Amino acid sequence: MDQGKTGMFIASCRKEKKLTQAALAERLGITDRAVSKWENGKCMPDISIMMDLCSVLEININELMTGEHIRMEDYKKNAEDNLLELTRQEEINNKRLLAYERVMGYTSSITFIILVFAASFAVTSNVWRIVMIIVGAAIFVVGIIFCLRIEHDAGYYECQNCGKRYVPTMKAVVLAPHMGLSRKMKCPYCGKRNYQKKVMTK
Repeated sequence: MDQGKTGMFIASCRKEKKLTQAALAERLGITDRAVSKWENGKCMPDISIMMDLCSVLEININELMTGEHIRMEDYKKNAEDNLLELTRQEEINNKRLLAYERVMGYTSSITFIILVFAASFAVTSNVWRIVMIIVGAAIFVVGIIFCLRIEHDAGYYECQNCGKRYVPTMKAVVLAPHMGLSRKMKCPYCGKRNYQKKVMTK
């Protein structure tokens, strides 16, 4: 996928519709700066907004991803290529989110340990000891909450019994026993409870 080519295609389609960047942005509920970045090839439209963008410009997703109008005879090949590219992008984004989760988890845990250790051995004032322990606990709890949210949002879980992939509820993720990125949950498809592993794409 060529971001520069896609950007020029968006600009061309926008001009065909006699829309300014500001007018297009207003219809999509975003800033004209975001539209400018697309058209300059600096970034791609977010997946969540692609359908609305295509609707306004009267193109389809495959044309948007390819950066050109597609003839019917080339449509199937381009559709397959674009689906593979979207899957690859989803995998990259989910791996990046899980990397952030690890950094956040380690940072909050280490900060908590350091503050508790310092409160126990390096501080003589009871008031400061209590303050340091409370601050450390707050950092740890907030870090864990963010980690759980990221783990819920990034990727899918695959049932080891039926092979279906799905996004569980936040409650299921929080309450499930886990080993690494595998969590023991009830599959919504087959109803079996087993350790289901985290996968990056559906």
